[in-house]
Amino acid sequence: MAGGGYARLPDGSVVVALSLTAPPGGGAPPDTRVRVLVHAVNRQRALTRLRNLGLRAVYLRGNTEPPTPDEITAVLHHPDGVVWQPVDHDDTESWHPIPRLMKARSSSPGV
Repeated sequence: MAGGGYARLPDGSVVVALSLTAPPGGGAPPDTRVRVLVHAVNRQRALTRLRNLGLRAVYLRGNTEPPTPDEITAVLHHPDGVVWQPVDHDDTESWHPIPRLMKARSSSPGV
């Protein structure tokens, strides 16, 4: 199950944070936990954005791990509004755009 949470911003939008296992064949090493941040109008729309990217089994149950102020700032300053980072990262690693996590899936040839 994914740990996660959300924070409502003053303009009514939300930032959803989820800790997930990295998808196989993506930009993160296999069996790595990643923290994914999504900025959207509401929680349902945030989860829909992730599902549309290929992360189908993404659910938010509760608010056990809400985004920190630094995480909120990172996702708000990214043009796509969706970023990720390994959970066990060092302090010098920055947030990555979501296509980098999903790159192997999108670059594989169609069948």
